[in-house]
Amino acid sequence: MRLHPVDVVIIAVYLICITLFGLRFRKSQRSLRDYFLADRNIPWWAIALSIVAAETSTLTIIGTPAIAYGGNFGFLQLVLGYLLGRVIICLILLPQYFRGEMFTAYQLIDRRFGPMLHRITAAVFLVLRSVAEGVRVWAVSIVIFTAFQISEVAAVSVIMLLTLIYTFEGGLAAVIWTDVVQMVIYVGGTIVGFVTLTHLIPGGWSAIHAAAANAGKLQIFNFSINFFQSYTFWAGLIGGMFLTTASHGTDQLMVQRLLAARGERESKLALLWSGAVILAQFTLFLLVGAGLWVFYKLHPQEAYFRTPDYIFPTFIVQHMPRGVSGLLIAAILAAAMSNLSAALNSLSSTSMVDFYFRFKPDLPERRRILLSRIATVVWAVILFGLGLASRHGKKVLETGLAIASVAYGGMLGVFLLGVLTRRAKQTGAIIGMLCGLGLNIYIWNWTKIAFTWYVTLGAIATFVVGYAASLMEPDASR
Repeated sequence: MRLHPVDVVIIAVYLICITLFGLRFRKSQRSLRDYFLADRNIPWWAIALSIVAAETSTLTIIGTPAIAYGGNFGFLQLVLGYLLGRVIICLILLPQYFRGEMFTAYQLIDRRFGPMLHRITAAVFLVLRSVAEGVRVWAVSIVIFTAFQISEVAAVSVIMLLTLIYTFEGGLAAVIWTDVVQMVIYVGGTIVGFVTLTHLIPGGWSAIHAAAANAGKLQIFNFSINFFQSYTFWAGLIGGMFLTTASHGTDQLMVQRLLAARGERESKLALLWSGAVILAQFTLFLLVGAGLWVFYKLHPQEAYFRTPDYIFPTFIVQHMPRGVSGLLIAAILAAAMSNLSAALNSLSSTSMVDFYFRFKPDLPERRRILLSRIATVVWAVILFGLGLASRHGKKVLETGLAIASVAYGGMLGVFLLGVLTRRAKQTGAIIGMLCGLGLNIYIWNWTKIAFTWYVTLGAIATFVVGYAASLMEPDASR
């Protein structure tokens, strides 16, 4: 079953309008600071919404309802850790980023340890972000294939090309302001979808609440101590805290937005308020999942899906009224384009600032912007290929989080060594990072420890080994 022509028109209008809106910012790019930091003139509320949009990919919109459909609301325990992690970043990392002008998070590592570890952390980000983004790009194909029955290659090509156009021209300013618009679209679309879902179930919200509550779907807290279970209170609070401290405090995708604020205070405001929004947003997505579970309990003959991630897109196409289906598909594509544009811009900034421009420091500004735009195109091609290579996997949201968590542990451990200790040295930090990364790779492939603990274990291993190795160096006492 395909979308009605009315829905197709809605989606096409959205894609055209958001691309044209992003192109409005191309004339303001006169320097590298304009292109990668939006001249540090973005209001905090826009950065807050952009942060939420950047961490809300297609994985989130189709993956979070799938988690509630197959389980309960235990995912919110992880979100509590997300909130605590934001507080940690405001206390120990943001003050460091606003000492001098930085374009990337990894310049802080250069200032604290030296160029070798600077290049290592930047390279880890490039690999980590591109691979994780490949999973997210593949998630886009799920939605478009379900809606239009076209090939994954064609689906990914359209979204990639349109996103590339305005990211190429408008830089971070285009990314942030299109994020704001796209967030309004996907949150509004999801609310409309949920309200429509309640009308398709006899008894509406009362019936959904009663059935979901009786089945334990609305349960949030699980206080058991179990390292093999993803969603427990301790895994959520501790693991979520470490995960967010790494993803929002050391990942250029998020740090770049925080650096675009008008000052440290506004940067902190943006980060903290984004936490409140993300809590409300995940609650909404989980409510959708609970509603879908009740709906398909009433229609068991239709409850057959290729993977759980097809549940929400299939429901949208088959059961939503005309116009609402198009709005919801456009909303999911909005989240996809928002995340993709952020990835392209952050990958370009890291590859240029942390690598190429270090060897070509005297290039004129126009030349630097041109090369940065070319790097954006190159990364678009790479992400396109990785997206097609990521078509075979499990639940996309958890797969994406697991891939990110493997490398985040070592990355966060190095940053904590840099800002919390004075004795840590570059060689010791490198040894610690390799140990943390090795530990997480082992845990991921050969144990059943839940992904929510990856960053915590990797960061602790990196910090302890890195500090111990630094103390063994001859000049550690000075």
